[in-house]
Amino acid sequence: MNTIMRKSVLGIAGIAFAGGIFAGPAVHAAPAVESTPVAVVQADKTDTGKLIPHGVQGKQSRIDLTDEQTKNVKAIIAATKKADMDERAAVVSIATALQESKLENLGHLGERNDHDSQGLFQQRPSSGWGTVEQITDPEYSTLAFLKGLKQVDGWKDMPLTKAAQTVQVSAYPDHYAQWEQQAADLVAEHWNS
Repeated sequence: MNTIMRKSVLGIAGIAFAGGIFAGPAVHAAPAVESTPVAVVQADKTDTGKLIPHGVQGKQSRIDLTDEQTKNVKAIIAATKKADMDERAAVVSIATALQESKLENLGHLGERNDHDSQGLFQQRPSSGWGTVEQITDPEYSTLAFLKGLKQVDGWKDMPLTKAAQTVQVSAYPDHYAQWEQQAADLVAEHWNS
């Protein structure tokens, strides 16, 4: 065998040997182990009783969400956690934003605008909610809404529509209730994600 051929054969054998060391054996038989099926329980699943403690009121509405609306749901949930508030506060916030903007971060709508209302919660700079830049920031607007909600005595014991109305002072106070089930479903889906 000439020198070049011998080096080639040894080189290939070396690569094969090294590959075996690094990659491990090609066939591995695992030892037999008796196994018992285990039930998987999600410990951090959201408690539905906490989400809708008073039951829904009236006929419920529902819309399909775009990616942008889902992103706003997640922003509301993140802000609720940042405010150190619970899932019920997120339900009230999301139901309010569903009613006010359908979870769309609305800018000034010109003639179609209700005064100077903007953002997810249709908050008004002229009413002291913040600047346009602030109230069109989902985190800021949610924290502002939650600050108002915290100031409502007994909000946790109120029907959703009364708690939301006390903060928002809407011309249509009963309209928040129709979004409670969808808001609860969204919180259940995204609270732990």
